[in-house]
Amino acid sequence: MIQLHRPHVILCFLCLLMTISCSTESNLPPGDVDNGGLFVPDGFEVLTVIDSVGRARHLTVRENGDIYVKLNSMAGPYGGNVALRDSNGDGRADIIERFGRRDDEKGSYGAGMIIHDGYLYYGSALTVFRAKMIPDQLLPEDPEIVLFDDHEHGTHWHITKPVSFDDQGNMYIPFGTPSNACQDIQATPNGAPGGQGIDPCPELDNHGGIWRFDASQTDLRQSDGVRIATGIRSVVAMDWNPFDKNLYIVMHGRDNLYSLYPDRYTPWQSAMLPAEEFIRIREGGNYGWPYCYYDQMQGKKVLAPEYGGDGSMIGRCADMDAPLMGFPGHWAPNDLLFYEGDQFPARYKGGAFVAFHGSTNRAPYPQAGYFVAFIPFWKGAPTGEWEVFADGFAQVDTIVNTSDAVYRPMGLAEGPDGSLYITESRNGRIWRVMFKGKKNQFGPEELASMEERKDLPHLRTPDEVSDNLQAHIGDSERLYLTFCGTCHQQDGKGAIGRFPPLKGTDWVSGDKERLIEVTLEGMQGPLEVNGVTYNAVMPPHGFLSDEDIAVILSYIRQEFGDASPITSDEIAKVRTATSTDRD
Repeated sequence: MIQLHRPHVILCFLCLLMTISCSTESNLPPGDVDNGGLFVPDGFEVLTVIDSVGRARHLTVRENGDIYVKLNSMAGPYGGNVALRDSNGDGRADIIERFGRRDDEKGSYGAGMIIHDGYLYYGSALTVFRAKMIPDQLLPEDPEIVLFDDHEHGTHWHITKPVSFDDQGNMYIPFGTPSNACQDIQATPNGAPGGQGIDPCPELDNHGGIWRFDASQTDLRQSDGVRIATGIRSVVAMDWNPFDKNLYIVMHGRDNLYSLYPDRYTPWQSAMLPAEEFIRIREGGNYGWPYCYYDQMQGKKVLAPEYGGDGSMIGRCADMDAPLMGFPGHWAPNDLLFYEGDQFPARYKGGAFVAFHGSTNRAPYPQAGYFVAFIPFWKGAPTGEWEVFADGFAQVDTIVNTSDAVYRPMGLAEGPDGSLYITESRNGRIWRVMFKGKKNQFGPEELASMEERKDLPHLRTPDEVSDNLQAHIGDSERLYLTFCGTCHQQDGKGAIGRFPPLKGTDWVSGDKERLIEVTLEGMQGPLEVNGVTYNAVMPPHGFLSDEDIAVILSYIRQEFGDASPITSDEIAKVRTATSTDRD
């Protein structure tokens, strides 16, 4: 018989009484030797659940551990959804089933995957589906039903439809904006950089906000809901906080401050601004878009340049609701999760995890983000600080082009045992993060190595001079990177789902006049490039001289298309023709 000394008995009794386990390893599978390639705080382990399921977006985990993943609709023959099961208890998925109708819109806008009251919910660009879960069965009921349909508004930019639920029978859906900042790009196609914003912005009637619906209803349209907040540009990361009973989002900020307004912003400011805003939704709140944006360095809302702002002017923005905190620009917050479990140390409970998909348009500075952050909460409010919780997804640093990143974190979910699951959108790898240390001893020392990662190029504030990647390039490449490369990337490969590639496309190497006209006049609406549909806004660049446009387009055609150059005379001819057509 083993005898315990009395102090040990008391210690174990206190551990049990305070639900602080001496070790949490007992019922958790072992992590990967290399933690799945990720860096996490000391005491955590990471297991690769599956290496690749296709371009994964959001995910959810059932009470029995089954995993459901939403894929984007560009995932080839594997579009739709994936259900995963671990049948032997090693933590790795060994049963893989694909289900659900293929998304009927091309693009990458599949978003949302959540289980609520016995139903599985997930969304495509224009539709939110619901399927009933069946006890002891991996796949939900087939066919799924249409819960919400938005075809009346058609496809456009910022169209993802994640969903969240409160505890009062309500469902929330965001409606993103069709533009960057409500510019009328056709009104002044050859005018000043960026043009003017429409005032008042008509997009706010049906977009740029959060709508609330009765979760018990089906076959819903936007008119069946109530708008509870406005002035919100684009939302992919959204979650209901069960602790304070509020809806939270992390908003994607606007783009292209320098390329549209080079007289008012520097490339460094354009890379850092505006903030990705962490917002507690207030019913009736107005968060400023398109008239205002949040500058996290100044700590205030400022007037957007489309409405006369210069980067510091406040004006009408004094009346707009401010975020709780702002993250650096263009990090692309694509999921938000409030942690409710007990597996992790107590400091994590009630706090928020954010998956940052990573920037596309920070040139001439390194691309940034590509990690999972944690926002500590204290007494029901965020502390205002953020921590690096999981990093190493990109596997390269410095990240010059978005395509350099091997993995891009996308979705977050909490398992029934309190594990954190993370998806990535390139190949569909899924990680499970588990805590194996002593919770009552977790503190600053265990976080120190993650704090040091903030000094890496993809997380630190870049130095305006030494981190400028264009300091030693030729004039033609510099012009391209200034006005085109922020979206289409330095390597011309674009950003999947956001900006089309220039490399290897007929749009670049084909008809010269078409390419010139698009550059002068801009373009918006659906566009298919190499079999993939994009739906964004390209602003007009007619404010550039004929000579500069000729240099840029010649660079593009020769660097990415092996085609003949374009002369300034050819630019002038098309400019005259398009001006005559408008007259």
